[in-house]
Amino acid sequence: MEKNYIYIILFSLLFSLGALAQDGKQSLLTTKPQEQQFDNLNVYPNPVGNGHVYITSKTNEPKDIEIFDVLGKRVIQTTIATKELNVSTLSPGVYIIKIKEGEQRATRKLIIK
Repeated sequence: MEKNYIYIILFSLLFSLGALAQDGKQSLLTTKPQEQQFDNLNVYPNPVGNGHVYITSKTNEPKDIEIFDVLGKRVIQTTIATKELNVSTLSPGVYIIKIKEGEQRATRKLIIK
């Protein structure tokens, strides 16, 4: 019976240390400067079936684009000056698209049929 109490205390201590470590990670993340979110950002069509995705926003500035697969590997990195992005080289699946325009940033899920 005493051994069970020792295990419970050890487990509680390890769980508390893990929670503190998570709090430390979150505080590191929140110390970053806040990024501005896009005004009127549209990414369409989604899911993509024709090999082209259109990205529009309030301004027409060039957009830095990064697309990552589900394993986190960057599969496309480009800058577009128009609203059209060619994604015909991507295999069907789910991707993450990161868009940067000036100081504005956005992350979206992108599905390729």
